[in-house]
Amino acid sequence: MSQKTWGGRFSGETDIRVEAFTESISFDRRLYRHDILASQAHARMLAEVGLITPDEAKQITATLDAIAGEIDRGEFTFSIKLEDIHTHIERALIERLGDVGRKLHTGRSRNDQIVTDVKLWVRDKIDDLAGRLRELQAALLASAERERDVILPGYTHMQRAQPVLAAHYFLAYIEKYQRDRERLADCRKRVNVLPLGGAALAGTSLPIDRDSVRRHLGFDSLAANSLDVSSDRDFLVEFVFNLSVIALHLSGWAEEWVLWATTEFNFIDLPDAFCTGSSIMPHKKNPDVLELIRGKAARVVGDLQQLLMLVKGLPLAYNRDLQEDKVALFDAVDTVSASLELAAALVRETKFRREIIAGKLDEGYLDATTLMEFFVANGLPMRLAHEAVGKLVRLCEERRCRLGDLPPAEYDSVRPGLGSGVYGVLGVQNALAAFRGVGSTAPAEVERQLAIWGDKLTAESAENTEKNN
Repeated sequence: MSQKTWGGRFSGETDIRVEAFTESISFDRRLYRHDILASQAHARMLAEVGLITPDEAKQITATLDAIAGEIDRGEFTFSIKLEDIHTHIERALIERLGDVGRKLHTGRSRNDQIVTDVKLWVRDKIDDLAGRLRELQAALLASAERERDVILPGYTHMQRAQPVLAAHYFLAYIEKYQRDRERLADCRKRVNVLPLGGAALAGTSLPIDRDSVRRHLGFDSLAANSLDVSSDRDFLVEFVFNLSVIALHLSGWAEEWVLWATTEFNFIDLPDAFCTGSSIMPHKKNPDVLELIRGKAARVVGDLQQLLMLVKGLPLAYNRDLQEDKVALFDAVDTVSASLELAAALVRETKFRREIIAGKLDEGYLDATTLMEFFVANGLPMRLAHEAVGKLVRLCEERRCRLGDLPPAEYDSVRPGLGSGVYGVLGVQNALAAFRGVGSTAPAEVERQLAIWGDKLTAESAENTEKNN
């Protein structure tokens, strides 16, 4: 028999250049465990419906375990002549079992086989990434609790805006990564639909039991249309989109910390283990890990674009173009996984320069908005209050002073009688204490949110530990 799974139709050998051009084993070999898992479930089903004997199913599943062990130990030989991981494993099975091995592919095609393997792999990676996101959230929560009394200047347009607690800052990223986790969980629902049994495109005339395979592999449901099965890569586009959002969240955070590590800001002290130096400037401490997390986000977004263009205009059902989906998929997962791991480590080990931050809080009129709201609370229409505070800020800029340094007469000129109470909201500490409402940086609200997230992440950690045991 030809070494090709499709060789019977052809009379000549494949051009070596074509073999090199069309192979996917150089990258899809990482699916070997999932390919073997799906094949074992398929073999058990074939025995259940009488297409092979129970003894043949046992031989196949045991031999597949042995092949997996060889690949694990690096003892398995890969060749571009065998194209892909499915052909390698099937050929190895046939070499060991002869005709029994040749029966495994009964009732399936490489078209539904590959999408099943990829779904199994993606399902595992979603679970792994959810765990990495949870670890990053835990690191952010620990930093929020450690730095809970630090006040930071909040920014819009990279201009100083209002004061926020450092804990509130860390909680903001916990919320972002929670949405990322929820998107992954929702995506998992569409991943966890079994394609196997759709065969090449029309199903099979053999009496297979797809629901048996579904139960063996832990899928929630069966794909309902065989034409859709082999062409469906929606779940990959959705998954890599979700990875792109994670990468963008990481990139925005990295950009902030690159700025905060500069001499101009000097808000944070990055650990040496996550920085590098200059080959010519001996004083430099460069935030390379943060810069690369920011830069690698472009790769992940590029992977998404590659997938979108790959599936654009493809007719039903399977087309060989879809072989290229795994290159983008693997790169996106590898990049985001590594970025999340390093981000969690950086968050855990980076400390704020408290004295330097505190020494700069009087700059930028962080209490101006609270002053405006004080005027509003005392009966001044908002737009008039806004204009009045703008004029007071301009006056302070001319006098090179803070709002709290202006005499009561300046505030009484806005509305008589305000001068006696205005100083209770001026200054960063007073401005911060004035906040109220759910979701705000009010100290009591931040403490409430810290408690909520502490309980949630602790419960999830305990549940995860119990599941793993």
